[in-house]
Amino acid sequence: MHEVKLSDGVIALSPLRLVDAAAHLAGEDEPLVRWLSGNPGTREGVEAYLRHCREQWETAGPLRAFGIRAGADGRLAGTIDLRFAPEGLAPGQVNVAYGLYPSWRGRGLATRAVLLVSRYAASEGGKEAVIRVEPQNAASAAVARRAGFIPGKHTHDANGTRLDWYIRDLCAGTG
Repeated sequence: MHEVKLSDGVIALSPLRLVDAAAHLAGEDEPLVRWLSGNPGTREGVEAYLRHCREQWETAGPLRAFGIRAGADGRLAGTIDLRFAPEGLAPGQVNVAYGLYPSWRGRGLATRAVLLVSRYAASEGGKEAVIRVEPQNAASAAVARRAGFIPGKHTHDANGTRLDWYIRDLCAGTG
């Protein structure tokens, strides 16, 4: 597997690694659990997920999970992932999901990460990027809008929770 590293000069995105487990667990808070993972992480669970992420990279699987790295030391500030061909999306659509740890929020890093992964998704054949957000998650919806996504349809997940879709055409440029 060739190592993917994306950067805009402020943040860098690189595949999540097993050594990221402790930083992820330290950064996890109630909003991250609520909007992204659904349950608080455990060391064993996070490590299993990170091994799965690595396997997906090695086999060119549909999941591409990145660590969002910031600061002079490239510290893990959050995560962002792409899912090519996820359930509920049309061929060519790529799901984007992201979360920042509390001390890194409010600095525009999530928007930067979304722009970087959008360019990457386009380079990997993605036609449209989709961000699905619960209506109460105003911060995530704001990131989508700042990254050039436009409001789309509304659906419900398996639990009946409403999801607002934000869509960006990756063929028209991802700058």
